Amino acid sequence: MSWRVIDTGCEKAKAIMQKDQDLLANIHEQKDPILHFYEWDGPSATYGYFVEPADFFCMEAVKQAGLSLARRPTGGGIIFHLWDFAFSALVPASHERFSENTMENYALINQAVLQSVQEFLGGEVELELTPTDAASLGRGCERFCMAKPTRYDVMWQGKKIAGAAQRKTKHGFLHQGSISLLMPSSEFLRSVLRPELSVLDAMATFTSPLLGGEIMEGEQTVFQAKETLKELLKTCLCAK
Repeated sequence: MSWRVIDTGCEKAKAIMQKDQDLLANIHEQKDPILHFYEWDGPSATYGYFVEPADFFCMEAVKQAGLSLARRPTGGGIIFHLWDFAFSALVPASHERFSENTMENYALINQAVLQSVQEFLGGEVELELTPTDAASLGRGCERFCMAKPTRYDVMWQGKKIAGAAQRKTKHGFLHQGSISLLMPSSEFLRSVLRPELSVLDAMATFTSPLLGGEIMEGEQTVFQAKETLKELLKTCLCAK
């Protein structure tokens, strides 16, 4: 199907989330689905509509670390950005591929994400959309996207590569996706998260970043990976 692709460049997390909210509010004016690309202005984290960040973050440490926080217009848990490839997809309710069944909408987008990641990895790997939610490994882990796989996440050898959150209205749906490229450093995570949480171990257990472990790759490598994934995702979505 035909997609309208927009790239709003590098912005603060709150501005990106506001843009997605505005796109969803006006999606009924669009004939074609929208694929929204963007970049994060510095280390960022977004969190689902019903998450209270002070329950999970040391807010003074967040300020000192320069970590930008923003509430998403979708659900789901907390996702750290800059170390991922993030995108948004919006489909109007008038489109033939829109479904009233939310899980069918997840499957539509995440199957394209699976194919994109498979091509990125050379086409020889076996990926799957996980059929059920995984059990939480500890306190607070259920509120972190990369610490607990949920249904239709993209998985490789039992570990999560990509996740998403959605919001559906009578006018269409917004899908906010994230593909893990690198892990934020353990030192950084320990500095901003509340110490009683078990999130670091859960991320190590459940997440498989495409470019390896913690931040070791150069900025150019990450940039190239994002540009490649943009082209792959556009191709795979248009083939749906």
